[in-house]
Amino acid sequence: MLAAGVALGLCLTGLGSASYVQDWARLRAQMVERTIAHPRDGRDPVRNPRVLEAMRKVPRHLFVPEEAASYAYADTALPLGHKQTISQPYMVAKMTELAAPQPGHRVLEVGTGSGYQAAVLAELVRQVHTIEIIPALAAEARQRLERLGYKNVTVYTGDGYLGRPEAGPFDSIIVTAGATHLPRPLLEQLKPGGRMVIPVGKPPYNLELQVVHRGTTADDIRIERVMPVAFVPLTGDHARPKQ
Repeated sequence: MLAAGVALGLCLTGLGSASYVQDWARLRAQMVERTIAHPRDGRDPVRNPRVLEAMRKVPRHLFVPEEAASYAYADTALPLGHKQTISQPYMVAKMTELAAPQPGHRVLEVGTGSGYQAAVLAELVRQVHTIEIIPALAAEARQRLERLGYKNVTVYTGDGYLGRPEAGPFDSIIVTAGATHLPRPLLEQLKPGGRMVIPVGKPPYNLELQVVHRGTTADDIRIERVMPVAFVPLTGDHARPKQ
């Protein structure tokens, strides 16, 4: 996939500014068509038309380091520094679809990273609250989202395991890091009937993407097991494995 990203980047060389912008849009459309809506490797397609449109719209090349921009529309995770990554586009789209976003929803994201997942969610819901434990990443994401006009996203610096109870409850929660267990504070901040999309297991590679459906209480849950995934670990004192 990296080779494909190089090829896509090379095709941009020498273009004027207007064509350059147009080409980014074309590459996004190709990314959505070939790797998200109709993946050719047996993965479950993303079918939600609103999610697909958001993926076509958000400029991923502005959420990755400048030296990685030519890889932005290849279906691969990319390094952000600080031992963190931006998830591959398919995974962003699939987790967004699993969260079942609606226009009036308030959503919590744990693990802001560059702000890309938050931007995708912002196209789909009323309000996004997102938490990043690394201060430098949080500051960069906040500035980036403000610069791009995402006024319905609030970025916090802090321990995402604890969520943001004063801003809840939330219709859905997306956790973009691997957890060893389900964080109790996040379950408590879900609305009854809400859902949390989270990788659970042994980070970074032995993880299972789960959708946790909450009933009337935080103890009343149903777990939908989706697929094996790989994510950087959820960090912070409270994220350590239970004894």
